[in-house]
Amino acid sequence: MADSIENQRIQFGEEIQHVKTKNSAAGHSQAHDGIPALSEKSEEVDLEERAVEIANEDLNKKNKQTYTGWMLLWLSYQSTGVIYGDIGTSPLYVYSSTFTSQPSYEDLVGALSIIIWTLTLMVSIKYVFIVLAADDDGEGGTFALYSLLARWAHIVRRDPNISGTVKMERHLTNDLKPVNRGVRDFLEKSKTAQVVLKILGVLGVSMVLSDGVLTPAQSVLGAIQGLRVAQPDISTYQVQQTAANLSQATIIGVTCTILVLLFAIQPFGTHKIASTFAPIVMIWLLFNMCCGIYNLAMYDHSVLKAFSPYFAGSYLARNKEEGWRTLGGLLLAFTGVEALFADLGAFSKRAVQISWLCFAFPCLLLAYIGQAAYIAQDKTETAFTNPFFYTVPPGSFYFSLVIAVLAAIVASQAMITASFQLLAQVMRMSYFPHIKTVHTSKLFHGQVYMPFANWLLMIGTVIVTAVYSNTTRLGNAYGVCVIFVTFITTCLVSLVAIIIWRHNFLLVAFLFLVFGALDGVYLSSALTKVPTGAWFTIMLSAILSSIFVLWRFGKENQWAAEREDRFQPSHLLTTSAAGEVKLTPAFGGMAVSKVNGVGIFFDKIGDMVPIVFTQFVRKFSARPEIIVFFHMRPLSTPSIPEAERYVLQRTSIPGCYRMTVRHGYTDDIVTPDLGRMVIEQLVLFITRDHSTSGSSASSVEHSPEVQAELGLVTKAAEAQMVYVMGKEQMTIKKGTNVFRKLFLMLFLWIRENSRTKMADMNIPFDQLVEVGFVKEI
Repeated sequence: MADSIENQRIQFGEEIQHVKTKNSAAGHSQAHDGIPALSEKSEEVDLEERAVEIANEDLNKKNKQTYTGWMLLWLSYQSTGVIYGDIGTSPLYVYSSTFTSQPSYEDLVGALSIIIWTLTLMVSIKYVFIVLAADDDGEGGTFALYSLLARWAHIVRRDPNISGTVKMERHLTNDLKPVNRGVRDFLEKSKTAQVVLKILGVLGVSMVLSDGVLTPAQSVLGAIQGLRVAQPDISTYQVQQTAANLSQATIIGVTCTILVLLFAIQPFGTHKIASTFAPIVMIWLLFNMCCGIYNLAMYDHSVLKAFSPYFAGSYLARNKEEGWRTLGGLLLAFTGVEALFADLGAFSKRAVQISWLCFAFPCLLLAYIGQAAYIAQDKTETAFTNPFFYTVPPGSFYFSLVIAVLAAIVASQAMITASFQLLAQVMRMSYFPHIKTVHTSKLFHGQVYMPFANWLLMIGTVIVTAVYSNTTRLGNAYGVCVIFVTFITTCLVSLVAIIIWRHNFLLVAFLFLVFGALDGVYLSSALTKVPTGAWFTIMLSAILSSIFVLWRFGKENQWAAEREDRFQPSHLLTTSAAGEVKLTPAFGGMAVSKVNGVGIFFDKIGDMVPIVFTQFVRKFSARPEIIVFFHMRPLSTPSIPEAERYVLQRTSIPGCYRMTVRHGYTDDIVTPDLGRMVIEQLVLFITRDHSTSGSSASSVEHSPEVQAELGLVTKAAEAQMVYVMGKEQMTIKKGTNVFRKLFLMLFLWIRENSRTKMADMNIPFDQLVEVGFVKEI
């Protein structure tokens, strides 16, 4: 297997192998891409090189954004409003989820020591310093790790329609140490290892999405339960209780109302929501810090000895199995850490590091220390049941209730934003059907919103809130997902360190054992909660993972079926010496007649004959007078200047052009004016194409060649404009075994009922033609 990335560049270069482009030196306002058909050989070579240069620019275009100065500080401020709402609201329920009765002083100090060192090791060292560096071109999350590995090692099959637009990178064999090279070779040769990596990637995404359902319920419910401290007669809803006692449904009702409002504001976008929420989170964390300092000064400052890891070890040694079981509650102190990585695409590594180390981390440490100081001297032995509200300074209860509710709402934002980011990643890698995605910021390119996913999350969260009804039961379901994701992250980052970062294998193995042991002990404790609620998240994750894997399985079979339709125009049509166009003998050899008008054939391949054109010509033995293969190449930027947007080329078919439109996510390309835009670009292309050979503008204007070609285009455009799309119907091949047939049937059912990429296109229906064809998979 070749070690150089040249093969991949060549593959990508095929998409524009005939493009001969040259921007006008007169200025960008009048520059257009063109391909001269009649220019001299040296000019063709120059333009070919320019075309490859443009294609490589697209291939190497960085999605990752970097910021400095005030912009970095502003982004750090925004990240505080999204990322730390989840992990920042853990002080509401960690101690109550850990202890079932008043803890002894030694146990309290031991639990605090575990919290301190877990936040230090798991969050600050592992995630903030190590994991955040393993981004995939600015994107974070477990699936980004899988995608990153797939770009540096041949471990996945890619969609042939977009394979040329994915930048592949690879270390030369001699640049890798023998052990590192052995690990990469093993992954590339072992089908089992590749399947395991795929499962880890989708399982990580599925569990974060499961968190996206549970986090809003856990956080908001934890805050609203503060009402019980002010009004003890208000209690959480119990399903089996009579409807007559309506006061017991108050907490659930208020929580669900808040959750609905939270999801209703998501269309405003991450940028606006983060800017609005950031002050709330900052006030919340600062209030927790002040409460911690107050309690530490007023009650028992001796709990500071918990900074010694000795007390964490003695706690586990003293309590043995019971101490191990309580880790399932203590791990809630770092729930939300997975969002810290998954939300990376909406912010940046440096912004997250600044906001965590300089603000969120010290505030949380003081919050837990202060709560422990109060609980240690609590004579009523009730403070641990609602640690935050019992430990606020006198006179600040109602303020704490308001800010806790607001912070809990913000806490939900972390996982909601992470869900959008991760779904965008799995769609790009063809693990999920296309759903509408809205980019909500021109400044920060990775911030997206998905309406369909948003409303599904809302429905799931409201149902979960009503069914589980309190934070303890929710905590049982919640913790397992978090620790599973952190363990998967440890495994994948270790492979990244070996294959991509090329670190010493022994060093990576040592760190893997350290962090893997931490993950493992927490995971083993969390699994004991499966019968009491964690089964729900495992089941939900399994369902989502199955959908991801099923969709990918179906897409790979679809690609295999479509591969036979990938060929150059010369393989379909041939032109005789007399100028007559015929199908090649492989397709029947029939003559192809011309139909007046312009036919725009939508092309998802970009460098071959569109399947819809092949079907059109074979069915009707006819072709439009002017043919345009229309291909859209999306780039991860808000907009592409008009002068740099269009790349045109001629094909071997007379009167046939290929148009590639390079566009950003805010560019509106397919509109009712698409036909007019195509004709305008063809006219500009033809005139510039002939002018590249050195003719003056005046001579081009009167050139018979140019006038003849322009006349054909104008005449065809005046006759009619037709947009032609393919309608692909898939069937399962006869003889397919039962299990494979079942999976393909499920895939086809999802495909038939999912949104197509063409759904957002706004073109006149009276000019639209769909050509149906059948493919067997």
